[in-house]
Amino acid sequence: MKQIGELFQTADWKAEKHVPVIEMPAKVKKGENIKLVVSVGKQIAHPNTTEHNIAWIDVLFLPDGEKLPSHLGRFEFLAHGASVQGPNTSTVYTHPEVTLTFKTEKSGVVYAGSYCNIHGLWTGSMELKTE
Repeated sequence: MKQIGELFQTADWKAEKHVPVIEMPAKVKKGENIKLVVSVGKQIAHPNTTEHNIAWIDVLFLPDGEKLPSHLGRFEFLAHGASVQGPNTSTVYTHPEVTLTFKTEKSGVVYAGSYCNIHGLWTGSMELKTE
């Protein structure tokens, strides 16, 4: 039986991007608000259609020396062009990008996971240093 971590992919495919990209300062002052942006498809756009889309992004922070991460947020993307007329008939499409703000006293690692309804689970991470 596979462990849940084995279900997350980290290497992208050529035609589209799935790995969540984390953008934030590499160093911050302890207790300072940290603006964090996570997106899927930054370099090469991911399809956002009724049939093929990013359903959600999860963001976690694991402070150095801690056993468990803090769950900073889950963000669902629910508008993929569907309407009562059928698939891809709406003019409303969400884009898989989120911005959040948090603060910490410790250095650690930010982890982001995403789910593509066709290609499964993906993960990315970035270290954060506090001074």
